[in-house]
Amino acid sequence: MKTVAFCTLGCKVNQYETEAMTELFKEKGYIINSFDEKSDIYVINTCTVTATGDKKSRQMIRRAKSANRDAVIAVVGCYAQVAPEEVAKIEGVSLIVGTNQKKEIVSLVEEYIEKQEKKYVIDDILRDKEYKEMWITSYEERTRAFVKIEDGCNQFCSYCIIPFARGPVRSRPVENIRLEVTRLAKNGFKEIVLTGINISSYGMDNGSSLADVIEDISEIEGIERIRLGSIEPRVLTEDFIIRISRLPKVCNHFHISLQSGCDETLRRMNRKYTTAQCYECIKNLRRYFDNPAITADVIAGFPGETEEEFETTMDFLRKVSFSEAHIFAYSNRKGTKADTMPGQLPKSEKESRSRTMIDLCDETRKDYMESCINKIYPVLFEREVKKGIYEGHMTNYVRVQVRSDEDISHRIVDVKLTGCGEEILTGEICS
Repeated sequence: MKTVAFCTLGCKVNQYETEAMTELFKEKGYIINSFDEKSDIYVINTCTVTATGDKKSRQMIRRAKSANRDAVIAVVGCYAQVAPEEVAKIEGVSLIVGTNQKKEIVSLVEEYIEKQEKKYVIDDILRDKEYKEMWITSYEERTRAFVKIEDGCNQFCSYCIIPFARGPVRSRPVENIRLEVTRLAKNGFKEIVLTGINISSYGMDNGSSLADVIEDISEIEGIERIRLGSIEPRVLTEDFIIRISRLPKVCNHFHISLQSGCDETLRRMNRKYTTAQCYECIKNLRRYFDNPAITADVIAGFPGETEEEFETTMDFLRKVSFSEAHIFAYSNRKGTKADTMPGQLPKSEKESRSRTMIDLCDETRKDYMESCINKIYPVLFEREVKKGIYEGHMTNYVRVQVRSDEDISHRIVDVKLTGCGEEILTGEICS
């Protein structure tokens, strides 16, 4: 029996699609190995958001080749989609499969094994109008499952290569989302994370909306939490926030794709909102949800970012006081408008600004965590991290550890929070 191992790089969508490909191989009788084991087949699900993503993808290809020189190495996903010729030059690559052909991975691998012919399977993603279904019924982690609800993005932000890797927005039918979530609930999952390349654009091609999806799956028995993936400020209207705040299963955790706290920088990024609009969204989230965790993505050192613009972003971060922020030093991506913009900053300056932002956001993260102390929260526990110590997440996605004499994995338990570490809160189980 042949063995297959997977390596997943990048976003939650890639994680979802790897799970779906894993199930396809299992259905055909393949044995699934860890990526560190010698295997007959390696599937590397690549990322190309940053130059670092490309580099890691190449490293994983070479690692697979060194583990088994005779293995079939299938490189799939975003890096394969936008740079197939570059991938083909890497020694050992057998198959190059784009973002839209992942559901055909088993037949493509078997065809290669039979014919021993290197093959490109890449379509014109920008012309694609149809959502390609992939299905999952389980995850290795039995508490939380990602559910992909859309693919593609129409935003074409000036720094982003993803529309060229994923194509335009294609929304998954609501009935298929409901069916998959129902199956996951029956398999014991309590929390669902809605994910996609740009879930804020869900429904723009089929007349539905993200709020419709959330309301629909909130009715499914067994699902106790619904969490949203990264979301755009433009969808966080007061009406949207009111609708989802009425659903007790919706988690009070919102990750906003902010990118900058300066309007001039946002304009060059081709982001279609202002900081004032974003701040209004955040105020409404805090108005309608109890102490929500509001997190964000922010790019430091975007082309043309002056010292004044940088300080404007810093002021916005202080004003908002995010519970956490993912700070990225700007990374050039060939093929994007930002790559050729004037005012490219030196690497040292970009890194310096990102470190300054990180230091500030570490302070506000600590403030948020401390605001939870001496309160009682329901925690979904995932695993025993060491003897008698269990770890899980609150609805706001803050990690919690407690001591317990009984196994509380995969259960939601009320915890009184008593202590605050660097990244984890500690507490006591309420009797």
